[in-house]
Amino acid sequence: MGKITGFKDYKRKNFTLAPIEERIKHCNEFVIPINEKDMELQGARCMDCGVPFCHSSYGCPLGNLIPQFNDQIYRGKWEKAFRSLMSTNNFPEFTGRVCPAICETACVLGMNDDAVSIKNIEYSIIEKAYKKGWMKPQVPKSRTGKKVAIIGSGPAGLSAANQLNKAGHLISVYERDKRIGGLVRYGIPNFKLDKKKVVQRRVDLMKEEGIEFITSAHIGVDIPLKTLQDKYDAVILCGGASLPRDLPIQNRDATGVHFAMEFLAQCNSRIEGEVIPKEKEILATDKHIVVIGGGDTGSDCVGNSVRQNAASITQIELMPKAPLERNDSMPWPIYPRVFKLSTSQAEGCDMDFNILSKSFIKDENGNVTGINCAKIEWGNKGFSEIEGSDFILKADLVFLAMGFLGPEQTGMIEELSLDTDERSNIATKDYATSVEGVFSAGDMRRGQSLVVWAIHEGRECAIKVDEYLSQKPTLLNSRNQSLYDKR
Repeated sequence: MGKITGFKDYKRKNFTLAPIEERIKHCNEFVIPINEKDMELQGARCMDCGVPFCHSSYGCPLGNLIPQFNDQIYRGKWEKAFRSLMSTNNFPEFTGRVCPAICETACVLGMNDDAVSIKNIEYSIIEKAYKKGWMKPQVPKSRTGKKVAIIGSGPAGLSAANQLNKAGHLISVYERDKRIGGLVRYGIPNFKLDKKKVVQRRVDLMKEEGIEFITSAHIGVDIPLKTLQDKYDAVILCGGASLPRDLPIQNRDATGVHFAMEFLAQCNSRIEGEVIPKEKEILATDKHIVVIGGGDTGSDCVGNSVRQNAASITQIELMPKAPLERNDSMPWPIYPRVFKLSTSQAEGCDMDFNILSKSFIKDENGNVTGINCAKIEWGNKGFSEIEGSDFILKADLVFLAMGFLGPEQTGMIEELSLDTDERSNIATKDYATSVEGVFSAGDMRRGQSLVVWAIHEGRECAIKVDEYLSQKPTLLNSRNQSLYDKR
């Protein structure tokens, strides 16, 4: 490393955020990066530790070469840092914005000091690459003639497409929605990940590289999967874990009770200029909002509700509040499940934990007006209600953000009678399903997870598909540079 004592000489310097009173007036990104010189000094904080856990199995699933690109930006070698980053990560412009930075919680420096600001460094590298023109289309020099259909354009589908296109195969990506991107397009709020400036920018680049995108194509419903099997040499299913967990309590049919993704997808579609039919509009404006579920999806509902000027926002969670610091159940370098106030929650909402939703309340017109709740306490055998703790939460809109059960079973899985595992995900062996020539990757195979894991899944699946098509390995795994990643 160029600065052996860098971690002693320089303190961590974070990106700043636009003031709350300013950022809630719009739906744009509000992170303010630090200047280039300060960013280079942040790279100097990397310790050149003996075992860099940041890119081990405890840190980055992609095996990003973190100490390498940290040192390169410290030395001012930004273009080399860019090539190091792109050798393992197809979409650092996504992960640099929305990844929870599990690499940082596995940073050795983080054991007794502030971890290296790896996520901000990653963001800075890729944005500089776009600005300088280093990030440009990579059109394969030759084509194999083999054709691959990828169903689903989320991060798993896009990374598989990107890798297989580098190998020279002809790639078609099918998406049931109107725009490409899957979860990063419709699920993650625009204020965390700009759709036009970031997502579409990369999709356009992939089009120039020769990848074909087909939208409004619901495979397994409007278009039989069998037609693609007949047309393509291999098919990869990357439909995600899109089946939300429901809350089947009394009056669940009340108008105004929605799955979180219904609301989030509308918010993003509206920003991109889509017209939502009046009868289908879900707007938080001047309404009392209750979000059930304390995770990231629930937090995203909060942020959008704030920007739509909700009358009040309450987020409730069945589970206890997580501890503020690591404890014995989550030793370093395991990712710590600690409580962190999200940027959206900081913008304004009431939060409560250990809350049981017992029934919805609706008026004579069938509209939700509230939720009957009770406080609970947890024990070795689950939870029990606290006697006399019942209360009512006023609600004009309720968003269910309690996670996902797995992929939708109707459609592609049902059509091909694909084997599934005990969690209803598609069962695979080396990413191959129970049907010849059909593969699967991402949340549809792994279950609900992070964007960085979806990218990893797509890359690893691409290796197996390439071997299937070529009868020889031509793509290395995600912890090594692709043979076709010559920039």
